[in-house]
Amino acid sequence: MKEGGKEYNSNLEERTFRFAVDVIKFLKTIKYSKENEVIKYQLAKASTSIGANYEEAQGAFSKEDFRYKMSICFRESKEANYWLRILKEVDISNNKKLDDLIRESHELKNIFGRIMKKIYFRKDV
Repeated sequence: MKEGGKEYNSNLEERTFRFAVDVIKFLKTIKYSKENEVIKYQLAKASTSIGANYEEAQGAFSKEDFRYKMSICFRESKEANYWLRILKEVDISNNKKLDDLIRESHELKNIFGRIMKKIYFRKDV
């Protein structure tokens, strides 16, 4: 699987989509409270933004637009990871699904971090 190839792109497209869907399904299991609603809202925004911006980056009209959209993916994956860790730390939910989401958000953060490093060191992107 080549990073610049079509297969890598479609895999990451599917991963970011699946992550957003899994987070939304997970959020539906968290009971209502004012505090929980703030966290749920922030996490829903961050997790869905990753895939949306990744898809927008694939259709970018310029190198600068591509870089910008990918930087949003990186920042939103960091934010999603943050909110998921908050949920775990305050014991709002402590199940295997939460651990899986934390792990996936960490992996997405690392993937987009590597992409950002490559983008800013390459002259042709």
